[in-house]
Amino acid sequence: MKYVKARFKDISADNSDMLIAMLSDAGYNGFEEGESELIAYIGEEAFILQELEAIATSLGVVYEQEVLVHQNWNALWESNFQPVVVDGICTIRAHFHEIEVTTPYEIVITPKMSFGTGHHATTQQMMMVMNSMDLAGKSILDFGTGTGVLAIFAEMLGATSIYAIDNDEWSVENAVENAARNSCERIAIKQGSLEDLPAGEYDVILANINRHILLAYMRSLSGKLNYGGRVLMSGLLVDDKEIVVNAAAEAGLRLVKNGELNTWIVLLFEK
Repeated sequence: MKYVKARFKDISADNSDMLIAMLSDAGYNGFEEGESELIAYIGEEAFILQELEAIATSLGVVYEQEVLVHQNWNALWESNFQPVVVDGICTIRAHFHEIEVTTPYEIVITPKMSFGTGHHATTQQMMMVMNSMDLAGKSILDFGTGTGVLAIFAEMLGATSIYAIDNDEWSVENAVENAARNSCERIAIKQGSLEDLPAGEYDVILANINRHILLAYMRSLSGKLNYGGRVLMSGLLVDDKEIVVNAAAEAGLRLVKNGELNTWIVLLFEK
């Protein structure tokens, strides 16, 4: 499998956040943020040049692109991947990092193309809120699992049943590998979407995706929750809050907590 790499140079922090949001909506699911630049990745079969041009034009940014083969992508990602500490709670590192870990939790992943390495504000906020919740003995659905980091963290926090799904085959393979690397025993990882799951099964749903998918699946997310269950959402910008909260209310979900980090937000709802 080949991937397209798009590099945006000389961009502001605000443009970087908007780019990630727009590119996520377009199917890009691997990102590297550097000083004044953003690199995004997408599978070649999902790449649409006109879509990339439209996004760049709308924000007034320039880009360059290239096609990477599978092996080259992994080598590039590994060479740029750095450990991250999430709010003093959890250290996320690659298997090749040898560092001193001082946080209560540690997750070791193989950094590949899947989204959710812990570097982005959305993943960090999800983990911070998860750490404040009582997940012991809970049944969890990780919708759009990516690297599997949130599912792995849920097991570390005491969840007894975790079902992680993603519609991307490579993400599923990566999540399976990462779960095994962290000796997880209570996570089932499958390729698929909400339509493949029965109703009313879960105490907590984790959904770190993007606004368009969350809005499209809002009623389905509510339908998968047990009564009194909670759904934790991110992948959202500050400007997304009102429309998402309103859609959640229409689906029978009440906002009970929210947070913000670098213009990105996290929302916790209860059924």
